[in-house]
Amino acid sequence: MNRLVPVLGLLAAASLAAMGLALTLGSVPLPPTEVWAVVTGGGESLSRTLVLELRLPRTLAAFATGGLLAVAGALMQVLLRNPLADPYVLGLSGGAAVGALLAMLAGLGVALVSGAAFAGALLSTFLVFGLAHGTGSWTPVRLLLTGVVVAAGWGALISFILAVSPGAELPGMLYWLMGDLSHARHPGPAWLVLLLAVVLAWPLGRSLNVLARGALQAASLGVSVRPLEWTVYLVAALLTATAVTLAGTVGFVGLIVPHMLRLVLGNDQRIILPASALAGGILLTLADTLARTVIAPQQLPVGVITAMLGVPVFLYLLHRSR
Repeated sequence: MNRLVPVLGLLAAASLAAMGLALTLGSVPLPPTEVWAVVTGGGESLSRTLVLELRLPRTLAAFATGGLLAVAGALMQVLLRNPLADPYVLGLSGGAAVGALLAMLAGLGVALVSGAAFAGALLSTFLVFGLAHGTGSWTPVRLLLTGVVVAAGWGALISFILAVSPGAELPGMLYWLMGDLSHARHPGPAWLVLLLAVVLAWPLGRSLNVLARGALQAASLGVSVRPLEWTVYLVAALLTATAVTLAGTVGFVGLIVPHMLRLVLGNDQRIILPASALAGGILLTLADTLARTVIAPQQLPVGVITAMLGVPVFLYLLHRSR
């Protein structure tokens, strides 16, 4: 805990640097002095349009999405006691994708597509929890297996929707499935959910540290295991649903970031959870900056960049852990 303040201070500084870089780079690069002038209320008209209407909302959305996925991944790994758990392991992304694709197929607007994605994610949450609970209590293994089966069912529906969709609709659908922040214009709700989740989860850090060692040991040490597991599951589900609604399916952030932080900071959830919010935001902000600039003026789905970065990093982490 003595490292909490310096670690968060360093990550906060890196967060500001990453967001500043995202505001300066793009199809039309802007010097840092011009960006600062716009942020402080001045600057030219074109610069103000580029920064305030295009880059700043997207940068804030990317940071919030990365933070949401990283915190959700850290919580799911504690809940399932499985280092391979990520925010999508329980099928939430599949439910959100089905909802979003159906809305696109119906020709609905961006706001209604986001609402359909959020509804699909919540439906998947209740479906997995209900099936895993059944007539008795659920266990992490039962919850994980149920999530894998439900995710496979959503995957089949996604394939069917893509197969019957008109050709004109497919590019937008595929971009959404790969993770796309080009239509993320209202990051405020995502930031609110992220801040509330960190504030709620941080006091539970000590109990989560015990829960990570097993339910029996946690119960023997006085932790109310079942209410804690329900809380963790619902918070992780809400974080994931919010992230998927905002940016589509962005992979590897919720899997890689908690692992990287544990290698450096240990396994104290009181440090890992707030650090994950900042580190996940930094990673996705930088990835989205690359997606916008690597083949500018064309843009790549941000999920492509995170996958290209995540695969070698994860293989390296596996090699280190061996």
